[in-house]
Amino acid sequence: MIFEEKALMLKDGRTAILKTPAPEDAEMMLAFIRAACGETEFLLRNPEEWDPVTPEDEAKWIRGLRESPQSFDIACYVDGVLIGNCELRFRQEQKCAHRAELGIAIREAFWGLGIGSAMFAECITAARAHGTTLLELTHKEGNDRGRRLYEKFGFRQVCIRPKAFRMKDGRFCGEVFMQMEL
Repeated sequence: MIFEEKALMLKDGRTAILKTPAPEDAEMMLAFIRAACGETEFLLRNPEEWDPVTPEDEAKWIRGLRESPQSFDIACYVDGVLIGNCELRFRQEQKCAHRAELGIAIREAFWGLGIGSAMFAECITAARAHGTTLLELTHKEGNDRGRRLYEKFGFRQVCIRPKAFRMKDGRFCGEVFMQMEL
């Protein structure tokens, strides 16, 4: 699915562009996710886990996102640089088709400017239009900033999977599962 380009005025006065990434954005998308994963331990992967992914691989993935009725992706660009991404994945199985999974990543320098809220609002609108009745997401324990965003939109904690993540320093971190009824 494709999200048509939309301008967003940020809290600091700059203008951001929200749109579905294009295959020609593959290198920028890889640079973005590697950088974002290096800025916070709250994302699923470490930066080096993206090393085997080539721009060609990423372009193929982006084409799949754009062509699939089961995925919806919004990227955020500021001054032509990709600084955020929010992905919505609709479940395909008949028994789970009422559910969709939501994920988000934003470069740290752009936290608190309204980007996450804007992308979440657009994804919730798309989920409702798709017929989704239950949105789901997970986050690492300790991600209080993220949790506040999720709760602001109506997500509620369902459970915690203990020791779901093992950090580089050897400590374990739980995975918080949240849902929101539409």
